[in-house]
Amino acid sequence: MNPNGTISEILNYKGTNVWFISPEATVFDAVQLMSDKNVGALLVTEGDQLVGIISERDYTRKVVLKGKSSRQTAVREILSGHVIQATPANTVEECLRLMTDHRIRHLPVLDEGRIVGIVSIGDLVNWIITAQTTRINQLQTYIDGYPT
Repeated sequence: MNPNGTISEILNYKGTNVWFISPEATVFDAVQLMSDKNVGALLVTEGDQLVGIISERDYTRKVVLKGKSSRQTAVREILSGHVIQATPANTVEECLRLMTDHRIRHLPVLDEGRIVGIVSIGDLVNWIITAQTTRINQLQTYIDGYPT
């Protein structure tokens, strides 16, 4: 496991489950789905087309703080429409840089325009920690087995 592996490797490791919602759904439905699936963001799609992303941060900043009703506000009204995305070939480092530069926590992964997954900053950090732990254990085993 390489600390700077590709997003394809991460998706193979963590799985490719992605949760979607329609732009016409209510924000309440989106928050309920995020809670049910224990995720912090949903991709907003019309058919197979990615039209945006909605996150817990969007909810708090664009609904709660503005005094709107989540049951009466459509996802379309608060989604982030300019979606920063990754490809399966991107590296962990490239994606961390994108997330840091754009101050985002979730990256949809598209392959030739088709949604193939999503990665969070937590997924990337977990990958790095696991890869480093594996490397340390391998080196420790090598050192322990070296005759003195």
